[in-house]
Amino acid sequence: MNPITQDRRHYEDLALGEIIDLGTTAVNKEMIITFAREFDPFPFHLDEAAAKASLLGGLASSGWQTAALTLKMLGDRFLVRIASMGGLGFSDLKWKKPVMVGDSISGTATISALRRSRSHPERGIVTLDMDIRNQKGEPVMTMRLANLVEVRDPSVPVVHP
Repeated sequence: MNPITQDRRHYEDLALGEIIDLGTTAVNKEMIITFAREFDPFPFHLDEAAAKASLLGGLASSGWQTAALTLKMLGDRFLVRIASMGGLGFSDLKWKKPVMVGDSISGTATISALRRSRSHPERGIVTLDMDIRNQKGEPVMTMRLANLVEVRDPSVPVVHP
């Protein structure tokens, strides 16, 4: 047993359909501009006048910033509590509505699939469906994320209903 993760939830402890509340993060002008300067320097993320004249109608967070904030929330509320072995990637990423200055984002991660690794019986794979919304309840981003999770005892077959 891994001494670092022995007190965390393992693959066997996770349940299909389990919903994780990700909490809330407020997004402000300084956050948007700081992120955009380094990672996504489009005018609608950096300059209020250019943003107002754009399709977005105002200073908006980069979609990648929304994804990064979501990962931070997922880490704080779920990944640090499980025996996570790292991410496998994401799919079906959709930015549905821009996150604007003053918005707050919150959301859920739902366990949509669980399976054991065929080649590594000490590993399980958890698939999470992410639903991120603004303070008005409007969807701003969805994606599917896969993560490796330690199996507590690889010699015992794991059966989920």
